[in-house]
Amino acid sequence: MNNLRLLTGLLSVVLSSGGVCAYGQSVVTLEEIFESAETNSAQLRPSFTAQTEAEREIRVARAGRLPDINASLSLSYIGDGFTTKRNFSDYQKAPIPHLGTGLSLNISQPVYTGGAVTSAIELAELKSTAARFATDLQRDNIRFQLTGFYLDIYKYNNLRAVVESNIAAAQKVLQEMRARYEQGTALQNDITRYELLVSNLELQLVKINNTIEILNTNLVTTSGLPDGTVIVPDSMILVRSLPKNGAEWWQAEAEANSPSLSLARSGVDISRKAESLVRSERLPKIGLQAGWSMDGPILVEVPPINRNLSYWYVGIGVSYNISSLYKSNRSLSKSRAATQRALEQLDATRENVTLAVNADHVHYLEAYEELKTQQKSVELAERNYRTTSTRYSADMALITDMLDAANAKLDAEQRLVNARINIIYYYYKLLFSTGKI
Repeated sequence: MNNLRLLTGLLSVVLSSGGVCAYGQSVVTLEEIFESAETNSAQLRPSFTAQTEAEREIRVARAGRLPDINASLSLSYIGDGFTTKRNFSDYQKAPIPHLGTGLSLNISQPVYTGGAVTSAIELAELKSTAARFATDLQRDNIRFQLTGFYLDIYKYNNLRAVVESNIAAAQKVLQEMRARYEQGTALQNDITRYELLVSNLELQLVKINNTIEILNTNLVTTSGLPDGTVIVPDSMILVRSLPKNGAEWWQAEAEANSPSLSLARSGVDISRKAESLVRSERLPKIGLQAGWSMDGPILVEVPPINRNLSYWYVGIGVSYNISSLYKSNRSLSKSRAATQRALEQLDATRENVTLAVNADHVHYLEAYEELKTQQKSVELAERNYRTTSTRYSADMALITDMLDAANAKLDAEQRLVNARINIIYYYYKLLFSTGKI
């Protein structure tokens, strides 16, 4: 009966802990991990910087509406000139004032650019939107990666509790076998077998602890938490009520929220706007112009006049790049090909998202079926444990039968917890595929 009480106690400790060994650490929820990653993740920071860069590019494009102002100032030394007849005879020196000065101010205000400035601004805005969608996609990738680390830590903590319980039970059996061996009622071969079992379990425990350490480091580093933080998953995540919407609902959510689709749509918009920018090259450019200049000396007179000549002007300037009639065709053809590629990329992305959502939804529902199976397994394991316990109390079963029944019950409980974790995992996988994570 002592063995029965020992085994029952070990089983109760492991099962009451829910398969998680907290080791005195505070519990961290998955939402808190997401919040930390939002502000501290080194992998997400470049996306935020790229988004800021794209927003500032809009200001640069809007500056195209501002007037161009050019000012120049020049000082020069002018050497003496000379005059000759047309046949280069009769050379005569022509003294010229040596100090030359020039001052000018020119202002040009674009009035009509064929839509080039407007298209450039709209293109910059579209690129800024695309940068925001790219940030959302990177954020979703990081969150799903963190979810995988988080749930894997939960699983391995649960597995560690089972292995530690099995080690304790096996060591207890070893003690009893050694006592029986001294009494001549047990074989050395049985002791060796259980020593090998304990050794394998201890090695398995080392590997589990190393895996948990790696997962914890990955989770802490990726989420930007302080070094040395030990993550203990929140066991309440297993009792969350999750929706079981149909596949059509999830597909509609993906169509509306998927960052991959939004980014692909932005690619189409950017390509089309680039076409408009190329077309604007075929249109004339009109602008208001004003200027003022002052130059001296006046060299158009003979002899030169040592005075400054100043004048100003205002008017309308019209320019047209005639070469665009035959050069822009190639650029426009290239832009149209880029737009076609963007449309095809959008179709491919939509297809990939649809397939991913469908597969994740199937796995999500399958996880619920697995949960039902594991619940039945736990029920059968508990029934087997009670039966074996009764037989052991009546000396109709060996201690090895008792251990097997206890291990089967522990293993069934562990697989039941993992089945619940799988539901959580595929739920977050659906959120990731639909852009709602």
